[in-house]
Amino acid sequence: MNAPRWDLYLVTDRDLARGRPLVEVVAAALRGGTTVVQLREKACETRAFMEEARQVLALTRAAGVPLIINDRVDIALAVEADGVHLGQSDMPYPDARRLLGPDRIIGLSVESVADAQAAEAWDVQYLGVSPVYLTPTKTELASALGLEGLRQIRSCSRHPLVAIGGMNAQTVVGAIQAGADGVAVVSALCSADDPAAAARDLCQQIERARHESPTS
Repeated sequence: MNAPRWDLYLVTDRDLARGRPLVEVVAAALRGGTTVVQLREKACETRAFMEEARQVLALTRAAGVPLIINDRVDIALAVEADGVHLGQSDMPYPDARRLLGPDRIIGLSVESVADAQAAEAWDVQYLGVSPVYLTPTKTELASALGLEGLRQIRSCSRHPLVAIGGMNAQTVVGAIQAGADGVAVVSALCSADDPAAAARDLCQQIERARHESPTS
């Protein structure tokens, strides 16, 4: 697989899929240009998670797109996914790297400039800057970083940045122009009437942001 493109990063949420099978939503998002998929299951039993991960992995492999497993290093190893995404309270990066080896992707959530500075010592593949804006999927976090927080993290980090939280067709331009290398979306794709069309629109917005002067 070629080096990942972080442009449009889908984080799955079955509760937002409007009753549709998650694999159907992922397949449509990939057709629309999604460049990374993170399978996120907070309340799924291990065996069911593994079965679902294998189904999604077949789709991402065919599309040449990496599959990232949220939190669960064991699931990533078992299904041979491309990597994991870790939060600040998940398995520490050095332990995850030791288990996963040097070649798999490890992404890390950062919620402050201090978190980003601490990550400078680690060879993570990207940082998930979270949350840029508060959303119902980030209720455990007390405050939003905003675009200024994103800019501050960009100024001190050597890693690719993926903006998370409140990312949609109205906000992705600002996030890219504030220094994000890509945006992570949940409801903007999972709840879309047509996830393929929504992904195409978001990709267009991202490309537009890269060719326009910052407006904020």
